[in-house]
Amino acid sequence: MLKQSLSQKMLQKLSPQQIQLMKLLQIPTAVLDQRIQEELEANPALEEGDNEEEVFDSYEKTDDGSNDAEIDEEFEKDDYEKDDFLETDSIHSNESGQTDFEDYLNQYMDDDTASYRYKADDYNGDAEENKTIPIAIENTFHDHLEKQIGLLNLKSEDQYKIALQIIGSIDDDGYLRREPNAIIDDLVFSQNLDTNEREINSILTKIQAFDPPGVGARNLRECLIIQIRLKQKPEVKKMQMKVYKLSELILEKYFEEFTKKHYVRLQRALGLTEPQLKVAIDEILKLNPKPSSGYVDPSHGSSGSGQFIVPDFTVLNRDGELELSLNSRNAPDLRINDQYLDMLRSYNDHKKNGSNGRKEKEAILFIKQKIEGAKWFIDAIKQRQDTLYRTMYAIMQYQQEYFFTGDQKKLKPMILKDISEITSLDISTVSRVANSKYVQTEFGTKRIKEFFSESLQNEEGDEVSTLEVKKILSELIGTESKKKPFSDEKLKEMLMRKGYNIARRTIAKYREQLNIPVARLRKELV
Repeated sequence: MLKQSLSQKMLQKLSPQQIQLMKLLQIPTAVLDQRIQEELEANPALEEGDNEEEVFDSYEKTDDGSNDAEIDEEFEKDDYEKDDFLETDSIHSNESGQTDFEDYLNQYMDDDTASYRYKADDYNGDAEENKTIPIAIENTFHDHLEKQIGLLNLKSEDQYKIALQIIGSIDDDGYLRREPNAIIDDLVFSQNLDTNEREINSILTKIQAFDPPGVGARNLRECLIIQIRLKQKPEVKKMQMKVYKLSELILEKYFEEFTKKHYVRLQRALGLTEPQLKVAIDEILKLNPKPSSGYVDPSHGSSGSGQFIVPDFTVLNRDGELELSLNSRNAPDLRINDQYLDMLRSYNDHKKNGSNGRKEKEAILFIKQKIEGAKWFIDAIKQRQDTLYRTMYAIMQYQQEYFFTGDQKKLKPMILKDISEITSLDISTVSRVANSKYVQTEFGTKRIKEFFSESLQNEEGDEVSTLEVKKILSELIGTESKKKPFSDEKLKEMLMRKGYNIARRTIAKYREQLNIPVARLRKELV
């Protein structure tokens, strides 16, 4: 039987403003300027300002104490709702149910809309520095490949389309992981072009001769074979050609033994001495396992996409005192657009003369909405900068010894909860700051997340950071004999002698986190 009933529930929901604030907090300084530009384009009531003037100083109050409650009342009489124009409930009513227009304007009178700016990375103290960010014009890796299609001497327009489709299917690392049948289907749907696997492979073989070497390979083995074959040119000396041929043979027939470093098995199978095998292995190790990294953009002389890190903070040692500055180069002074304020003044003058029409009432609600949005965005930027500064300042104080010395062993055990308790911020807020922000120190640019670590006890009962243990572990492996690397058990014994009682499986976990392979794969021919 169907039944209807009433019930009450308490639900906690994030407002759109809170969600936007969390997103603002999460983005790094490198992309903050882009986010601000998007807001400037979307909201005409928001603009960049060159100074910190108060944006409502020029507004003259009316003498009659008039308000704009009649706007709301008259809108309610119309055939549409005012909410169609005013998306946010930003104008609050007074005790009589009226909305005070003067109070609404005056709430901005004393606001310092650019007060969110903290000390920028301006070591010369020049507050009027040029904040223009140059736009890098780049040729991408795929652009570089497409330019080489003209070298293929293709017979038809269809083959040109096939070559473009293959290049478009190549991953950013230079590998083609899409199957020929899938490329055929793509061509049928997107180009209405029917082809076959044989033609796909024929054109792919030509693309694999493109620069950088190894591009278009379907796996690591094929990538290395392509590169070693491209080295076998007629002008190469006979002895060097033998080394290339031997390296190619190892990759084609004994790739598994090579990857697992079964060098004794390779020597027996190929009838080689250890020095002969070492020469061939060294030649293979010179090859590039990631073809796209071999591409150099001539416009800026660096490989890849030209990405770089912009530090969000700078920590300096000033005569024994740590000084923290927040990078505000990508956070321009923001204020409310004067033209929108003029519109409000004009409306107020017309209202006294009784000459406001319906369209003007619609316009004033639109203006209110945009001004509210601009004010909220300015406050959100201010709150973002304040949160970032508070969080990084707490981290700097907590890890003072590291920032003075740069010694990673001086890092104290620190988890998100520790900083959350110091700053009275939520753990999730601290996490957002830590995950995507960088700090420039005298010892290099570090990711904030790197300062956080769990703790363990040494034999003296003192708590030490896991980062300290990883540093020692990395140093031990760095001093080992590459002909006979230390096993995890041996590393455990060596750490125990240093006072760190750690299980072998923990050693294995830390080694994997450091991207250090097992002992067998660290073995080299010396």
